[in-house]
Amino acid sequence: MSIPDERLAQLAARFAELEARLASGTLEGEAFVNASRDYAELEPVARVAEEVRTMRGELAELESLDDADPDMKALAEEEITRLRSELPEAERRLAIAMLPRDSADARPAMLEIRAGTGGDEAALFAADLFRMYERYAAEQGWRVETISVNASDIGGFKEVIANVAGSGVFARLKFESGVHRVQRVPVTESGGRIHTSAATVAVLPEPDEVDVQIDDKDLKIDIYRASGAGGQHVNTTDSAVRITHLPTGIVVTQQDERSQHKNRAKAMQVLRTRIFDLKRAEAHGAEAEARKAMVGSGDRSERIRTYNFPQGRVTDHRIGLTLHKLPEVLEGQGLGELIDALTAEDEAKRLAAMGD
Repeated sequence: MSIPDERLAQLAARFAELEARLASGTLEGEAFVNASRDYAELEPVARVAEEVRTMRGELAELESLDDADPDMKALAEEEITRLRSELPEAERRLAIAMLPRDSADARPAMLEIRAGTGGDEAALFAADLFRMYERYAAEQGWRVETISVNASDIGGFKEVIANVAGSGVFARLKFESGVHRVQRVPVTESGGRIHTSAATVAVLPEPDEVDVQIDDKDLKIDIYRASGAGGQHVNTTDSAVRITHLPTGIVVTQQDERSQHKNRAKAMQVLRTRIFDLKRAEAHGAEAEARKAMVGSGDRSERIRTYNFPQGRVTDHRIGLTLHKLPEVLEGQGLGELIDALTAEDEAKRLAAMGD
C-alpha cells in the first residue's frame, strides 16, 4: 500500500517538532518523559518515511528531465530503473513501520511454563523449553529472573515462572503463548517407544505499578509453612504466601524464598501481571475475531508447535513452517528464525487487512 505524500509530510513535521522540543532544554519531568517516548516511537517510522520521500522526489525529478545529451539521458534512465525497483520495497517497509503497534510491545514480560499431559516427561520438556528461552534471552541481551519453580523429582519443572527484562521483550516473545508438543523417547521409557507430551507457555506483558492499582481490601492473604520437593528445602517458619484477588478470583502462591516479605513481593508481581493481562483481554474483546485471523490468538489452549526428536524437526503449525534444526532451536539461536517468520507473517496479514 502506498502512503500519500501529504501523510509523509505530516510525519516529517511531527518528528521535526519533537526534535526541536527535546533540543530546547525546556521540557522537564513528565513532559520530557512523554516527549522522549513519542520521539523513540516515531523515529524509526520517520527515518523510513524520509527515505521514501527522497526516492519519490528523485524519481519525479529524473522523469521530468528533457535532456538531449545521450549520455545524461542514459544515466537518468539507469537511475530511474533503480529507483523504480527499490521504491516498492521501501514503501512496504514504511507501511509495516506504520502498522498500529501493541502498546505492550516494548514491555518486559512474565514467562510461565507448565507441564501438561505426559507426567515426568512433560515436566522434563517444560524444563527444556525454559532453558531454550533462557538461551535466546541471553543472545538478545535480556535478563531472566526466576520468580518461582515447582520442580519434579527427576529434574523437570511442573511449573516455572520468570521475569524477562530487556528491550522489546514482549514484541519478540508474544507469539510463544500456547501448547508446545514434544515427540521423543522418554529417558524413563525402557522399550524405546516414542511418546507425545506437552507443555503450556504463557507470555504476559508486565505492567508498571501505575497500570494496575490494587486495593488492600481486595486481597485475601494466607501465610503458611512451605514444603519442597522430596522433603528438601522445607521451611521451619511460616513464610509461604497465598494471595487471592477477590474481585477477579485470581490466586497466586509463592514459597521459593525463605523470607515472607520476599515471597509476598514476588506474589504481588505475578498478581499484578495477571490482572493486567485480564484487563488487556477485556479491552481487546472487540478485536478478538480480528486477532484470530492473525498468526495466533494467544490462546494458551491452542497447539502451536511440535518438537519431533526422532526426525530432528520443529514445526510451527500456525504458519506451516518446518525447520530441520531441532538442536539449534533448543539452544536458542534457531528460535530467532521461528520468531522472525511469525512476526513477518503477522505483519503481512495485518497489511492485507488494512488494504481490504
